[in-house]
Amino acid sequence: MTTGISRQNVSRRDYLKTAAGALAAAGLGSRMARGQGGTRPPNVLVIMSDEHNANVLGCYGSVLARTPNLDALAARGVLFESAYTNSPLCVPSRLSFTSGKYCSRVSAWSNACSLPSPDYPSLPRLLNDAGYETVLCGKMHYDRTRRYGFTTELEPQSLNMNNMNGKGGRRDASDLTPKPGLTERFEDFHTGDTSSYMEHDRQVTQSASTFLGNRRAEDKPFFLLAGYITPHFPLIVPELYWKHFEGHVPPPNIPEGYLESQPRNYKHLRIGFNVEDAPADIVKKGRELYYGLVEWFDEQVGQLVTALGNSEVAGNTIVIYTSDHGENMGEHGLWWKNAMYDSAARVPLSVSWPARWGGGQRRTGVCSLVDVVQTIVDVAQANAPDDWNGDSLTPYLADASSFWKDSALSEYYAHHIASGFVMFRQGPFKYVYHTPADERHPAERELYDLTSDPGELNNLAGQPEHQETIARMHAALIKEIGEDPDLTEHRSRNELAKGYGAGPDSAKANGAA
Repeated sequence: MTTGISRQNVSRRDYLKTAAGALAAAGLGSRMARGQGGTRPPNVLVIMSDEHNANVLGCYGSVLARTPNLDALAARGVLFESAYTNSPLCVPSRLSFTSGKYCSRVSAWSNACSLPSPDYPSLPRLLNDAGYETVLCGKMHYDRTRRYGFTTELEPQSLNMNNMNGKGGRRDASDLTPKPGLTERFEDFHTGDTSSYMEHDRQVTQSASTFLGNRRAEDKPFFLLAGYITPHFPLIVPELYWKHFEGHVPPPNIPEGYLESQPRNYKHLRIGFNVEDAPADIVKKGRELYYGLVEWFDEQVGQLVTALGNSEVAGNTIVIYTSDHGENMGEHGLWWKNAMYDSAARVPLSVSWPARWGGGQRRTGVCSLVDVVQTIVDVAQANAPDDWNGDSLTPYLADASSFWKDSALSEYYAHHIASGFVMFRQGPFKYVYHTPADERHPAERELYDLTSDPGELNNLAGQPEHQETIARMHAALIKEIGEDPDLTEHRSRNELAKGYGAGPDSAKANGAA
């Protein structure tokens, strides 16, 4: 039985040929190309990983990454080069995706939050109303008591969390005292035959594949969200996936004096997560293991896509691959996510449905996950509420020359920071605004020209010739959110202290307004 592409015994030349033809070999290419025509809306399969740095993908230009299945999926569709999460943290990102709104609008501040009410308007509920069966398989990091409209839940359910209180996010701008030792997370940088996360993801592949195999062409359309955890830490992967990366992954590029020049929030993140001055051998091993874990995850995707290709529903199923956020991998002195650098805030995004959009295409325009939500609503022939964020990508998918807004917004108001911050990307420029922490610590700004500085090492915010760009982008940021970030930061502090459910839309959601 075909189970996707494994890189273990494939030469580079044969690997590239195999990646290009993988989906066709699995049956997916020919079945998707035929389509089903008519007005029946497509099935939607969203494959969402956790913490996938878009740079660790062959289709995004990596010469080291071994991702033939994800590369082949992208080759069958449209690849977006500048897609962003709406928050570089698991729960806020996923609740934003679920609700179709920026996390600040639904009080999704931290990993201990939920939407303002159990029956809050959501993407699954919109699709239910449009005649879909909505299916959750694996991680979405919801409160155990809430599913926000998903009508079917497949195993595993273990990573949907229990009864979160929404508190946390302590702010202390003056506390920059390094902690003794290093984070315990570094102890989980090693090889191993399995882990709880790998076991979870194997079950996601099995359950989602079984669902697809049992689906008949005449069944009602489905929305299936396959939520994988890898390549999220712990960075544990079988040795054979790590060994061929050993000694080949270059170290992070951190110029002398660069870390001292960063905004205070990134210094707080290094200290808060206890990764300050991580030894070079730990950084080296972690980066190699991360590449290995991405390869392991890619094989899971290959098995799932093969199952779809062998099913009756392949021809009328749109496949979307993305991640909730990236992974810093030691770049900028940071690990995990929680930052607005592209290593953490940029996400992979491919959309494949050859029956409607030709494959082998790329889009350079900037977009974000709320745009993906609006796209799903659009192709499902559903209707999003007027107050949802984002715009459907369908015109841009159909024609690269069509107008596209070319912008994205991302917010972070969670833990280990002095104050909340927000990113606005528009065209080649990325603007990041760090709200004032207190009277002694004013706002800080970052501005990067990603065309000339893709590594985001040259902050242009202090240069006089860029003040007009900063003013323009700051005004656009406020207009997009609908609130000044300074006010958002004060609101986040108050609501984090109280617990979730105190958001601006909660009264309406609970019938009080």
